[in-house]
Amino acid sequence: MGEIDNRAEVREFLSTRRARITPEQAGLPAYGGNRRVKGLRREEVAMLAGVSVDYYVRMERGNLSGASESVLDALSRALHLDEAERQHLYALARTAEPGPRRRTPPTTVRPTVQLVLDAISDAPAWVRNGRHDIVAMNRLGRALYAPVLADPRRPANTTRFIYLDPAAQDFFVDWDRVANDAAAMLRLEAGRNPHDRKLIELVGELSTRSEIFRRRWASHDVQYHRSGRKRLRHPVVGQLDLNFESMELPSEPGLTLNVYTASPGTPTADGLKMLASWAATQDLDQPQPTTP
Repeated sequence: MGEIDNRAEVREFLSTRRARITPEQAGLPAYGGNRRVKGLRREEVAMLAGVSVDYYVRMERGNLSGASESVLDALSRALHLDEAERQHLYALARTAEPGPRRRTPPTTVRPTVQLVLDAISDAPAWVRNGRHDIVAMNRLGRALYAPVLADPRRPANTTRFIYLDPAAQDFFVDWDRVANDAAAMLRLEAGRNPHDRKLIELVGELSTRSEIFRRRWASHDVQYHRSGRKRLRHPVVGQLDLNFESMELPSEPGLTLNVYTASPGTPTADGLKMLASWAATQDLDQPQPTTP
């Protein structure tokens, strides 16, 4: 694959979103019980979006070039798109227009960003790019993600670990949900940055080696992953039920800071203290970035 095919992405995204909505969900009458299509018909979507059938058909065939923001907004409402799906649609529309390509996601951080990570001493913290490459970590982050870093390949990639390393299903208590989230986040990045050669190579590797990834990639689901709970089964300190926050770094476009915390007085808080003690005795590997 040289680059991700924008027209195919648009076609599959719109058709899968249309297929999941019933006439009842859209507030339309469903005449008879023998509909030949799953979900809404194209003419129904066109009516709900306030565009001609020919125009919607052209869009679903992969041509979003020239689509105005008002049309995209109307289409988003007609298809009941959530925030991540709306942004994905807008990204696909931007990519359809001629213009400069987005730069390759960084694989390094400035020294001051590493200092910030190192100053976070009581919580695992790490920085990733849109491909899910780990580009920097603090000591506790390296201790927490020791199973991910066991693969000598650098930069370590969390989605590659999730899908291709058998240890991932032990490490992530909720592996199925984590795997689904990872594929959906990677699909969102593909819409924003379809010309990223390393991303295309990663998707190709995962598609070739993992049937589960192929199925989830083909669903065209997208989502954000900004905060929540992450349950990990660490080989040294046992299960940790962590809170996580993910924050984009405005000074480092394309990079996201992830911080894991534990509620005070919980077994997980005690587990993080044990992890910190263990980390102090280990020569933990600092991931070395590679040239993009």
